[in-house]
Parts: sequence; structure tokens; C-alpha cells
Amino acid sequence: MNTATKSILGQMPTQTAVAAAPATSTKALATLMLAAGVAALVVLTDQMIDSWAESHVVAAWLALWAVAAVAIGVLRGVTRALAQNLMSGLDAWSAHVARRRADERLWAMAQTDSRLMNDLQTAMDRASNETQPAKDIATLMTRRTARMLQSRMYYI
Repeated sequence: MNTATKSILGQMPTQTAVAAAPATSTKALATLMLAAGVAALVVLTDQMIDSWAESHVVAAWLALWAVAAVAIGVLRGVTRALAQNLMSGLDAWSAHVARRRADERLWAMAQTDSRLMNDLQTAMDRASNETQPAKDIATLMTRRTARMLQSRMYYI
């Protein structure tokens, strides 16, 4: 191997680095959500005990710390589950968008390449044959013609 190949291979991420990324982002999101929830509860508690806190400063300070500790304990599991659900939903959406874009690119290439279009038509014929196999060639050609007319794949 030459030095250019070694440097390129050294920059490529490994499977463990790729696999560790979702867990890290889920943990980071859960941590941010937990911090936001605790901060919101502490601010809400501070607003509620503001008038009482002027005469009981130490008790108010202890109450705010108690609210923060309880909020961390209560919200930790909720934010972790919410972050996991959110990340899995975003991952599924991202995969769906990627598949749709890949299909659109493949279709655009097939519009200009007759060999690729023939391969796609053959694959679609096979897929339709798996659900209901055609008894004869006339039925097969009828289905194929109907599908071509429906998806406007005919060329004049």
C-alpha cells in the first residue's frame, strides 16, 4: 500500500466509532433535557417562595436544593426514555428520507438509461409475480402494460 492509501484508511471511522455515536447523542440529549427540566422546576419554585424567602434565606436555599435533588431523581428516567424515543424516531425519519432520495436518484438515472429501466421493470414484474403468479404470457404482459401506463413509463 502506498502512503496515500494508508492516510485515507486511517481517517475512515471504525464500526465501533459509528456504533457509539447514537448512544452518545442519546445521552447528551437526555442530559440536556434533564438540565432544562431541573432548571425550570427550580425557577418555578423560586417564583413561588419569593416572598417567603426574604425572611427565611437559609430555608429557601435548602428548599431550592431539595427541589433540584428531587427533580434530578424524578426526571432522570423520564428524560432518558424520552430522548431514546426521540432519537429512534429521528433515526427512522432520516432513514426514510435517505431511502426516498435514493429511489428518486435511481428513478432519474433509469429515465435516461434504458438498461437500468429494463432491470427495474423486470424487478417490478418479479415482485408482482410473487403476490399472484401469472398463468400465461398474456396475463403477464397485460399487468406490465397496465403498470407502465399507470406510472407513465411508456416512451413514444
